[in-house]
Amino acid sequence: MSFTIAIDGPAAAGKGTVARAVAAHFGFAHLDTGLLYRAVGARVLAGAEAVVAARALRPGDLEADGLRTPQVAQAASRVATDPGVRAALVAFQRQFARRPGGAVLDGRDIGTVICPGAEAKLYVTASAETRAERRFLELRDKGEDVTRAAVLADVIARDERDMTRADAPLKPASDAVMIDTSDLSIDEAVRAAIAAVEARRGLT
Repeated sequence: MSFTIAIDGPAAAGKGTVARAVAAHFGFAHLDTGLLYRAVGARVLAGAEAVVAARALRPGDLEADGLRTPQVAQAASRVATDPGVRAALVAFQRQFARRPGGAVLDGRDIGTVICPGAEAKLYVTASAETRAERRFLELRDKGEDVTRAAVLADVIARDERDMTRADAPLKPASDAVMIDTSDLSIDEAVRAAIAAVEARRGLT
């Protein structure tokens, strides 16, 4: 029997961390759908055509090195505005979502477009300033030469692009549980997410 958990939210809100923890707690498979777009973006940076790259995507491509760089993140955000790319990746995501044993998918449009019938939907968010500080510290720890101002500008630009794109803009599903992580620890955010899912499973 399948059970789908859709987790959406803007960049650096913590949805990936929450999604991995929720998947581990329930023993579900996890898909970071942003990696799909990063894999396509990486191929575009290497000279490929976006829709062709999306149609040729295979699960193993998500294990490629270098998918977490700022350059690939920007490329991913750009290719995600292409309706042809999004259409090419829909089937991949929906098939994963209904796999036996349960699945957790995190991204930008899981609860609204990819899996509108998901049994549980969460929207993980945080202020732009909080998210930019988290991303700055992450990049600094990796040795990236970045400034707080530049990272904040990047976060705001990505939000604008993701929320205003014509196809599948970033927004909460009408029935999603909102989790604002601005003032939450990782453990607190994970507990809130697990509680929300358990409520939907009738376990509370």
